[in-house]
Amino acid sequence: LTPESSVRAQKSLGADLIIPLDELPPFHTTPDALAASFARTHRWQERSLQTHLQDPRGQAMYGVVHGGLDRSLRAQSITELSSRPYDGLAIGGSLGKDSADVMSLVHDIAPLIPPRLPVHLLGIGDWASMWEGVRAGLDTFDSCYPTRAARHGTLFLTDGSSIRIKHAQHRTSADPIDPECRCSACGHYSRAYMHHLFKAPEAAYHVLATVHNVHVYEERMRRLRRLIWNDLI
Repeated sequence: LTPESSVRAQKSLGADLIIPLDELPPFHTTPDALAASFARTHRWQERSLQTHLQDPRGQAMYGVVHGGLDRSLRAQSITELSSRPYDGLAIGGSLGKDSADVMSLVHDIAPLIPPRLPVHLLGIGDWASMWEGVRAGLDTFDSCYPTRAARHGTLFLTDGSSIRIKHAQHRTSADPIDPECRCSACGHYSRAYMHHLFKAPEAAYHVLATVHNVHVYEERMRRLRRLIWNDLI
C-alpha cells in the first residue's frame, strides 16, 4: 500500500470523502518516534493530495491533523495542511488514552483550524464525545460504534440511554425497542422478537438492530443541527 494506491482505491470505490494514507502511532510513543511519524505522515499526505488533484472526479479530500498529544505539533500540522488545497481537515492520529484526552485535545486545537474548512473527527462515535465535539466546533464524525453496538446487543434509545436486548426482561415484552423511534424496526417488531432473534441467533437481528441504531443517531444529529441553526449551541 502506498499513498498513491490508497487514493486510487478510494476513488475506485466512489468515496465522497477521501482520507490520505497516514500512520497511527500509539499515544504513549516517544517524542522522537512521534516526530518521525509526523514527518512521514505529512510526506504521505502531500503525495496523496497530488494523486487526488490529478483526477478529482468531484470527490473531496481532507488533510489529517496529526501530532499525538503534542499541541505544538498539532498546531504545526494545522498550519501546514490549511495552506494546501484540501477540502477540509480531519482530526486524526493518536488522540489519547481515553475520552477525556480526546476532548481536551479537540477543545485545544479546533479553534486553530480556519473557519472556512469543515472539520471531521476520525473514528470517534460515542454520543457523549459527538455532543461535546459539536460544541467545540466539529462538523462531522465517523465510527463503527453504532453498528458494532447493535451487533453485540446494545440498542440506543432516543432519550440518550440504551438497553441490552439479550437480558431476560425483554423476552416477553411487547413494547417496541423505543416507542419514540420511527425506524422500520420499531414500527414492526417488539423487544421480545428482537430478543428472540438475538438469542437464536438470526442474521435478521443484525439488520434490524443496525437500522435502529443508525436511525437513532441520525435523529440525534438532526436535533443538533436544529440547535445550531437556532444559535443554541
